[in-house]
Amino acid sequence: MKPLTCMVKNQQWPLAREFRISRGAKTQADVLVVVLSDGHHVGWAEAVPYAHYGETIESVTKQIRDCVKQLTTASTPSDLANLLPASAARNALDCALWDLMAKRDNTPVHKLINHSAPQTKITAQTLSLGSIEDMRQQAAEICHSPLIKIKLDAHQVIERMQAIHAAAPTSQFIIDANEAWSFKQLTQWLPQLKALNVALIEQPLAAGHDEALINLTPDIPLCADESCHTSADLRYLKGRYQAINIKLDKTGGLSEALNLLEQAKAAGFIIMTGCMVGTSLAMAPAFLIAQHAQFVDLDGPLLIANDRLFPFSFDNGVMQPMPMQLWGGNSNYLNRELMNLLPKKYLM
Repeated sequence: MKPLTCMVKNQQWPLAREFRISRGAKTQADVLVVVLSDGHHVGWAEAVPYAHYGETIESVTKQIRDCVKQLTTASTPSDLANLLPASAARNALDCALWDLMAKRDNTPVHKLINHSAPQTKITAQTLSLGSIEDMRQQAAEICHSPLIKIKLDAHQVIERMQAIHAAAPTSQFIIDANEAWSFKQLTQWLPQLKALNVALIEQPLAAGHDEALINLTPDIPLCADESCHTSADLRYLKGRYQAINIKLDKTGGLSEALNLLEQAKAAGFIIMTGCMVGTSLAMAPAFLIAQHAQFVDLDGPLLIANDRLFPFSFDNGVMQPMPMQLWGGNSNYLNRELMNLLPKKYLM
């Protein structure tokens, strides 16, 4: 079998405004795009190296280039599990292989995984951490969105939420504390947050330091984000969290995300699908998981100033299915942005 041709490209996408969480702020999305070719067909995908997990653009690029040397035109996404750990590198290669298979087999990815065609979904729209007045203004701008996600630290939590609720009184809210709270703060704030239409709280305590959550019956479901990467984590999470957040950069791609989805549903977890800050290309495979999620947070494209060709369309928090030219479509759908990335010598 012939080796696959691989191209890895680092891209910077300026954000529409500064994006701040409890761990820091960013003004651009630094992503990696992987393009794979078997000489006749081309597939691509996007991943976001995440410093919180020790990843850099350089380290993930090296992982991808080292791994692809072991891939051939007969390789499938399932081959990657023995070559790379769950990571941004494996996510990029896994999703690019799925896209390549769709083109090669002339069958869209949703059919390859035996799923129905994607339908519209309500996605959260995210508020960056800021002052009370700044967050109130952000909420007022998207007050017609049915679901708003709020980035918080451990300061002025109730005051911020009261201002946000006043600006968007008909919305439901997801709070993402990004590991910033203590158990005492969580239990103190839960009743007040319940009264403010908060429907889900992501990762209130630090991952690996959440023993206090065992057998807690919270007024609001708690969602494991930093604590949940793959299906191997579910046994630890059961009894501590009621929900899990499936992100493809954590699972290492669509393949393990599908496995995690199946096992988590069987274990009785509420399913959330989330993302890093990236373009519509990163959201496309995650949108297939979102079809089975009670909470969806795939608004990354709304946080950047400009998106790719054939992007997702959003209307007051309603996310339309991705154009087939973006990712995962059959060979009838070509994307000139993708073709322009790959030198002609690779397209034999």
